[in-house]
Amino acid sequence: MKAARQAQVAIVVVGDKAGLTDSCTSGEARDRATLDLPGVQEDLVKAIYETGTPIVLVLVNGRPVSLNWIADSVPAIVEAWFPSEEGAAAVADVLFGDVNPGGKLPISFPRTVGQVPIFYGHRPSGGHSHWKVDYVETSTQPLYSFGHGLSYTRFEYSNLRLKGDVAHAGDTVTVQVDVTNIGDRSGDEVVQVYTHQYVPHVTRPVKELKSFKRLTIEAGQTRTVSFQLAVNQLGFYDQQEQYVIEPGTVEIMIGSSSKDIHCIASFEIDGQTQDIGASKVFFSEASVS
Repeated sequence: MKAARQAQVAIVVVGDKAGLTDSCTSGEARDRATLDLPGVQEDLVKAIYETGTPIVLVLVNGRPVSLNWIADSVPAIVEAWFPSEEGAAAVADVLFGDVNPGGKLPISFPRTVGQVPIFYGHRPSGGHSHWKVDYVETSTQPLYSFGHGLSYTRFEYSNLRLKGDVAHAGDTVTVQVDVTNIGDRSGDEVVQVYTHQYVPHVTRPVKELKSFKRLTIEAGQTRTVSFQLAVNQLGFYDQQEQYVIEPGTVEIMIGSSSKDIHCIASFEIDGQTQDIGASKVFFSEASVS
């Protein structure tokens, strides 16, 4: 606390100790009953926060942590995971602004361990979509959503368009969106494509990630991202355990995370239910202009 009072900024590094020994808090066979920061680390962050010195929190961890009041109180949090030998230099480059970060979370961060398992692609039923909306103590929404990540600039999405509003099994739908860097420095954005299907026989997840593209955009520049979405990417197993495409409406959601959806459009899958077990497609192509 004395050192923090004398500093202009306090860089507070907290998290896990990785390994297999009993002193480790993250690694194989090192399960935990809580997702709070191990030991007295939260007390440390709170004590330094109370000095009034601005804090930058660096997380070095192997699993998501429930940050509780920290997420509301600390203005800057860098998720470094376990970054290996060159990690310190990489984190320093981000902290000093030499690199503009553009990472996105590959998981959801829960608010509390009671939310586990928490994931964006749940079905529109059960506890994730409860008619009371939230838990008694907290929100059903994650602290940080799958795909979330900030940078030193901001991006604006516009002009979502689809080539064709009707498609069939085996077709490809072109999805295009314009992304503008509205900040004052160059940065990377990861444009994410999610879908939701309205079909009559099997409940589908509220969102499914079907494509993404990372691109660098200069300050003030607008770039167009094009995704070639195969209709067969939308296949699923029906009640007869056949992998099929069913006719119905497909909602296309373009966002910077699974929560932050900026543009929405839709198209129709026409025709009869078709078994595509021999022609599954799992990936789409993306290009930038």
